[in-house]
Amino acid sequence: MQQTTLFPCTFLHTPAAGACRRAALAGGPAHRRAALVRGPVRHCAVVAMKPDGAPNTLGLLGVSEPEEQLYRALLRDREDTGGHDPAVVTRVLELGIAVRTPAGGLRPLSPKRTVERLIEHQVGQFQDELQESVRSAGVVEHLSTMDASADASGPGGPAVRQIEGLEAVRSAIDEVTFFARTENLTTNPVGVLTPESIEISRPIDLRILRRGVRMRTLMASACLQDETTLVYLRELVARGAEIRISPHPIERMIICDRAVALTPIDPQNTARGALLTREPGLVSTVVSLFERMWAASQELPEEALPSLTEVERQILQTLYLVDKDETGARQLNMALRTYRKYVARLMARLDADNRFQAALRARERGWI
Repeated sequence: MQQTTLFPCTFLHTPAAGACRRAALAGGPAHRRAALVRGPVRHCAVVAMKPDGAPNTLGLLGVSEPEEQLYRALLRDREDTGGHDPAVVTRVLELGIAVRTPAGGLRPLSPKRTVERLIEHQVGQFQDELQESVRSAGVVEHLSTMDASADASGPGGPAVRQIEGLEAVRSAIDEVTFFARTENLTTNPVGVLTPESIEISRPIDLRILRRGVRMRTLMASACLQDETTLVYLRELVARGAEIRISPHPIERMIICDRAVALTPIDPQNTARGALLTREPGLVSTVVSLFERMWAASQELPEEALPSLTEVERQILQTLYLVDKDETGARQLNMALRTYRKYVARLMARLDADNRFQAALRARERGWI
């Protein structure tokens, strides 16, 4: 008897799960309640069994059977790519579950790293799909018509509204960017981003970029002297953002789709709150100001190539491919204590919170 792995359809981005979600969203309330609200109870059997009895396990995470066959072959023989379709090899590299070796072969990520990477990708795709479905269905607009205290940060609010307090402003930013479809324009007159502000901004910024929304950000020149800020800005550029540096004073603003704008009540004390406007004439004026500042700014300087030693490069490569320091140190014939010292320095240099993040950032920068 063939076994089948069951997985909640609401947390997968596979053809079977996608069909479940699309059917639920296209159907009436009963369909939505059954397939979405009770998602953790209802499951989709989505793991196919091959004739040899081995499951297409990674099919749960968007990997096709030929792609998984190649990955499994690499786990057995880390340089073996013979007999595989070049398109499959290309796709495996795009998924990030294997990397090219200097000799031209392939090396797989460890199973743990592979699953972590694929899960992150699938969850991001599902989140984007669900947000688009909510937007298309007009859920917020419909509910706002019944909310007497509706916030202006959502569609249907008044043309101009004063928002008081830092937390309320952050909530408004989150909501207006949620509905952005084509363009997001922002400025930062201070130029320096604290770790706290980066932590708050990152999920919003990455959500915008994942959806293909054009992001243009104008920073004060002070950012060039702050390594933490520069690392984050270059991370955004690597993901598709456009960032410029202004040598002149700039005004703070956020504009979405040239239809809604946020400006501070008091530019000297942004914690007081902001004005949110949807009035076309006012928004057009703010957009014009942004474009003038943008035209007078300069491109974010490209990052100088890192002066990595060969040992540092090899250590970054092992961080990307293996799970444990012990394994990496053994592969490089290095004392574990020495290996960990190198890892700590590289993590600090990359402003990474963990080893896997350090490896990904090094790869994004072309260090490995």
